[in-house]
Amino acid sequence: MPGLVATLKKFLIYKGPVDMQGFELLEDSCEDENDKDNDKKKEKFSSNVNRQNCTKKMHIKFPLKVDELNKTKDELNKTKKEVNPNGHIKSEGKVSPVLEVNLERMKKELIVSDNEDIRFREFKIGGKIKAFLIFIDGMADRVIINDFVLRQLMLQENFRSFTEAYTVEYIIENVLSVSDIMKYNSYDGIIEQLLNGYTAIFIDGCDECLLVESKGYAKRKVEKPVTENVVNGPQEAFTENILTNTSLIRKIIKSKKLITEHLPLGDVNNISCAVMFIQGIANPRLVNEVKRRIKNIRVDYIGGTGMLEQLIEDQPFMIFPQTLSTERPDRTASYLIEGYVAIIVDGSPFASIVPVVFYSLMHTSEDSFLRWQWASALRVIRFVGMFFSLFLPGLYVAATLYHQEMIPTEILISIAKARENIPFPTILEVMIMELSFELIREGGIRVPGIIGQTLGIIGALILGQAAVAANVVSPILIIIVSLTGLGSFTIPNNSLSTGIRTLRFLIIFSGAIAGFFGISIATFIIFGMACYMKSFGVPFFSPVSPQSKKGKDLLLRHPIWEQKERPDFLNPLKKEKSGNEPRGWMKK
Repeated sequence: MPGLVATLKKFLIYKGPVDMQGFELLEDSCEDENDKDNDKKKEKFSSNVNRQNCTKKMHIKFPLKVDELNKTKDELNKTKKEVNPNGHIKSEGKVSPVLEVNLERMKKELIVSDNEDIRFREFKIGGKIKAFLIFIDGMADRVIINDFVLRQLMLQENFRSFTEAYTVEYIIENVLSVSDIMKYNSYDGIIEQLLNGYTAIFIDGCDECLLVESKGYAKRKVEKPVTENVVNGPQEAFTENILTNTSLIRKIIKSKKLITEHLPLGDVNNISCAVMFIQGIANPRLVNEVKRRIKNIRVDYIGGTGMLEQLIEDQPFMIFPQTLSTERPDRTASYLIEGYVAIIVDGSPFASIVPVVFYSLMHTSEDSFLRWQWASALRVIRFVGMFFSLFLPGLYVAATLYHQEMIPTEILISIAKARENIPFPTILEVMIMELSFELIREGGIRVPGIIGQTLGIIGALILGQAAVAANVVSPILIIIVSLTGLGSFTIPNNSLSTGIRTLRFLIIFSGAIAGFFGISIATFIIFGMACYMKSFGVPFFSPVSPQSKKGKDLLLRHPIWEQKERPDFLNPLKKEKSGNEPRGWMKK
């Protein structure tokens, strides 16, 4: 008993920290035959040491303090040098003035032994100075390299007044006839530009590399929009080339204040991302926040705007989209004028607009080209379609199961007769038809071309008719599911439409469990989550919730001459976008 008390006392009583001066570690102790000094212990890393003379011994190790550890790291970094065969010392990662060193280094960095599309070409500049160039076959244009780089550098006539004092400057100013030439002195930057289609030129005796713009990879031409077709409006869409996309926007906004900043994306694929905004209109805090999020992404691969949107959104677990994706340059330009920020990723034919609010997702680019009466009517139809897509099947289930008294008698009798021979309960009947419709929709998308459209139309007709004939579902349910599907097609934004289609099943189950009361609870939860959601600090239902100054282009589209101010929730630097009287010709 006293031993137990002593043991408990030992664990319960506080003990001060022990200042450990050292700790014992069992290691191999190897002594070289020529080492006569047994007082000095040295660690042996060479594989030539005779391991038979090694024995296990206890060594006293002393931990380093933080200051000593940092000092040791700094000394190691300072002493990290690379010595080339001629005795020149240069910092690691920097271009050497010795051509052979650069050649071997680039072959090693680009893994030439395995990469068959890396092209090296050794030559003499003006018949005197040794040099070589590198490019990636398929990424660079051979015509530019042969006619405007190699030919110019190898002609002796171009170097009659040449003095070897400033080789790089002389070549840039007098020899090469290309528009974009850069000087780099780090291997990492050179390799990054090579992968973008540039050609690198190394010159003997120069510690800088010339990078010549020679992009020549295949790209798709500008075509009509596929997912955002309009009747009255421009018929141009983005492509997979980032320079083409930015030029399409600049063709619309011919302003010197339109800023384009390129940022790298992906630690492995290293693609380029363009952040576009109008200086003097867009809020600088919004612009800085967009750039901060993009710069702090740490992933190996980003394939396009769809992946980037998931990495920079505020609430990734929300079902509603937090960026607006569009393939139309004219729509992107209109948002930039309002004070939004556009993000364009190389390799993606879509631009992401941030921040986004719910009402922007229900607008289309065609609204601005139609008369305001027609555009307002179309917006009302879209909101009605969204209501049908979200609530119609759930309301049908709730009414037939719990609230028959709210259905007119004639319609109730018709529903009862139609369901007389149906072997399934209402909820299962609805789920069968909804899942079948989603299967037809997904199958029609995946099947290419006209076959997919035919499959969607014919498949829905045959499946619906066969299901009614086989007494699997009631005819009225076919009408409900058809209206629901048509309603989802009226939502102009694909991401919002997909979210509504997903939430539709929650509404159906809520109606089957508790009727209208269950639908009310589910609706309250959905709208509560949507009100909580933000896009780059802007609430999703701005400017209605929280309430702020409303514009003339929210639910209904007012005439263009009445839309005088930019959205208040963006806090743009310039509030007004037109004068007091936009139609100045009316002044007498």
